[in-house]
Amino acid sequence: MMTFLLAVVLLIVGYIVYSKVVERIFGINDQQPTPAYAKGDGMDYVPMSWWKGSLIQLLNIAGLGPIFGAILGALYGPVAFIWIVIGCIFAGAVHDYFSGMLSLKHNGEQYPSLVGRYLGKPMQAFINIVSILLMILVAAAFTAGPAQLISELTPLSFIAAIFIIFGYFLMAALFPVNKIIGKIYPIFGAILIFMAVSVGAALLLSSHQVPNLTYANLHPENLPVWPLLMVTISCGAISGFHSTQSPIIARTLKKQSDGRKVFYGAMIAEGIIALIWAAAGMTFFGGTDGLQGALAAGGPAGVVNEISISLLGTLGGILAILGVIILPITTGDTAIRSSRMMVTALLKKGIKHTKGKGIIIIATIIVTVPAFLLSTIDYTFLWRYVGWTNQLVATVMLWTGAIYLLINNKFHWICSVPAMFMTGVVCTYIFYAPEGFNMDYTLSMILGAFFTIVIAVWYVRKIISHSKDQNRFSKAS
Repeated sequence: MMTFLLAVVLLIVGYIVYSKVVERIFGINDQQPTPAYAKGDGMDYVPMSWWKGSLIQLLNIAGLGPIFGAILGALYGPVAFIWIVIGCIFAGAVHDYFSGMLSLKHNGEQYPSLVGRYLGKPMQAFINIVSILLMILVAAAFTAGPAQLISELTPLSFIAAIFIIFGYFLMAALFPVNKIIGKIYPIFGAILIFMAVSVGAALLLSSHQVPNLTYANLHPENLPVWPLLMVTISCGAISGFHSTQSPIIARTLKKQSDGRKVFYGAMIAEGIIALIWAAAGMTFFGGTDGLQGALAAGGPAGVVNEISISLLGTLGGILAILGVIILPITTGDTAIRSSRMMVTALLKKGIKHTKGKGIIIIATIIVTVPAFLLSTIDYTFLWRYVGWTNQLVATVMLWTGAIYLLINNKFHWICSVPAMFMTGVVCTYIFYAPEGFNMDYTLSMILGAFFTIVIAVWYVRKIISHSKDQNRFSKAS
């Protein structure tokens, strides 16, 4: 129990202390107009209060991610607490802050454009494809589950439910951000927080004992912690999907100092939610073996339902249904919206005479159609790649932040150290995982270390080159 409570306290302290360190290093100026005012268009660039932006950001980046991912990560035991705390404070929240604040700094630019500015056009082209595909897959994945549950609880068929959900997606993507998302998301964000806090309080007051820290790997199948845990628990620790969502809110901030509360703060809140569900998962069923059996019987949704109803009664059942239906849908719609924004930026470069609503509608159709088709078929084989792709996107965003800090003579280690860590994760994972090259674990570790060292050498050369440029500039002046 003490490990869990200490983990929650550390996340709160991390926000109070480290978020201010990150903000100071990045540098803010509240006298400079934000894109919400400088580029106000009544569609995406619309000023909103920081508290509303925080709740929308939380719902955008969270959904069922910190619930399902944390429950699956709980199979490893209390070591999951360590990853959530360290990953969230020093990697995930930093990642989210830089993805949002760099977007704000560059007039609300999308994630691929930011990558292009600091890592070059070839990387931008690659990330454009990867991030749009990731969001289409996320939208498809987070539609099928709710549609299936709706078809079980109502007379509607699965296909009819799919059409209704995508009808909502179209409205959310095409309407101004303050008309639908700005009005209902704060409510749903509050539901997400209430659901997690209620489960956490009921768990603490119950006879269940949350296990304290042990470094032993408690996974029933003895799967290795590195790098699988870091991919299994992404939302709640670090997730590249967040970097595609942050520009949505970056276009609505009233002042730069709101960024710490919105971007860093929402990630810490998501980390606390992940801690609660990880604790519930590894405790409620009598250990990781029991959790494994519950997952085999009903999947993560069944586990959420059983925990919620058992701990909270009728209220828990209502919350579980709301969570499994509403939360993934509200992640899917912003996935469509942000991918629409990215495609719009691409189309503006390629189609010179299409402007305004026309180009927005075309971009929405381009991303909605494939997401709809994927949601109606067995896309499980594609979904297996989302976890790695998600963390790859996060790694690139951290390197983007590191280069920004380096070239601006700021303390770049706050981004480059977690970027190097995540480089090791994605390099090792792709060689070891079944959806990757499915290699021997030891060989995967060797190859992962090799490519991580290659990236490290690249970055060291960047540091040396920048230092030489600075020396030449000093001498010239």
